[in-house]
Amino acid sequence: MTAVAETPIAAPAPAAPPLPAVVGAGLRVPLVTGGGAEYADFDHAASAPCLAAVRDTLDAALPYYASVHRGAGFTSQVSTAAYERARRTVARFVGARDNDAVVFVRGTTDAFNLLARSVPDGCTVVVFAAEHHAALLPWQHRGSRAGRVVRLPLPDSPADAVAAARAALRAAPEGPRLLCVTAASNVTGEVWPVAELAAAAHDAGARIAVDAAQLVPHRAFSLAATGADYVAFSGHKVYAPFGSGALAGRTDWLRAAAPYLAGGGATGNVTDDDVRWNDLPARHEAGSPNVLGAVALAAACAELTRAGWDRLHTREQALLDRLRAGLAAVPGVHELRLWDARHPRVGIVSFVVDGVPAGLLAAALSAEYGIGVRDGLFCAHPFTRRLLPAGHDQAVRASLGLGTTTEHVDRLVGAVAELAARGPQWRYAEDDGRTVPVPDPRAFPVVGAE
Repeated sequence: MTAVAETPIAAPAPAAPPLPAVVGAGLRVPLVTGGGAEYADFDHAASAPCLAAVRDTLDAALPYYASVHRGAGFTSQVSTAAYERARRTVARFVGARDNDAVVFVRGTTDAFNLLARSVPDGCTVVVFAAEHHAALLPWQHRGSRAGRVVRLPLPDSPADAVAAARAALRAAPEGPRLLCVTAASNVTGEVWPVAELAAAAHDAGARIAVDAAQLVPHRAFSLAATGADYVAFSGHKVYAPFGSGALAGRTDWLRAAAPYLAGGGATGNVTDDDVRWNDLPARHEAGSPNVLGAVALAAACAELTRAGWDRLHTREQALLDRLRAGLAAVPGVHELRLWDARHPRVGIVSFVVDGVPAGLLAAALSAEYGIGVRDGLFCAHPFTRRLLPAGHDQAVRASLGLGTTTEHVDRLVGAVAELAARGPQWRYAEDDGRTVPVPDPRAFPVVGAE
């Protein structure tokens, strides 16, 4: 008998892990016109919803919650281990180098205020007019050690940004110099050339701090790969809305600076006459740390990494392309952008509609369609004002996230088209600076204790 060669059966390809689920997905909200709709959350750039994995991690951690460090009790030891494990997870998430520090803070604003108090006295800080207030204002605020702040005009292209930063840093007086720049704009979503800017800063003998608050919910970031010296981001942007964030980067300036806050935890020893401060990271984490916030932040970092950045990017890009194309087809809609329309960006689109004020548009989208957007100047007032077309003083921002669906995008585009063509169907009035429906028959749930 002739032997028959057996063809091996290929093992099935492993299934891709499910996309991270968000708490509140499928939530239905009431409409002023009657009935309700599934809530379409296009305000992720302000605060993203909580990941289900983050909630589950906190549920598991809560029974063991205790104050960290120096506690002999069992739960204190468990919480201390969780807190320091979170620090290591965040370090991996931002591609920290072996000798980089990770300091837990309240968010990006807190991180840059800490860094502003840690730069050497007289440091020259260079920023662009495109920065979020979190990275724009701390250098001139009370307590900052920066001696001179150079605000560069909006660059015409990414290459112009690199050239302008290099020239400004080289022209600065001798001494420490720092470039502070966004990784992705919270107004336009445009991604900035961080690696090239880092190289330009280093060529000029300067350092670079990166505001990655709007980048890291959408794409991977690495201190080591970009060459950046510092990076800051917020938990509430990465689906961990529990009051935590991180500043990661080089240790020498942070170690030499006085503690950000004076108090327990930052102290090694206190006598009647003297205080010996701790080394990093405890030096800048005075008080009882936000243990659960750090655990939540790390859980979000781990879950986004597990999901796979390429897959998340591909999904978001398809939704973003659909949204931008849909809005571009609506007469009277103008998208805000700094650079070429094809420049890479994260899932953020800011726009205006001729004849419909931004506040009215946002109120009508919410009340009549169940769509949440942001209106205003987005805590980047100088930048947004420079991008606004004539006749507009504010814009609307739609920002995508893990909970965004194709139906949400199509509903937003359709709603904008209807409002641009015929205006709202309900009556609206100003109330304490906000546009609100009058009357508002919706029943709002009471959340939280009073």
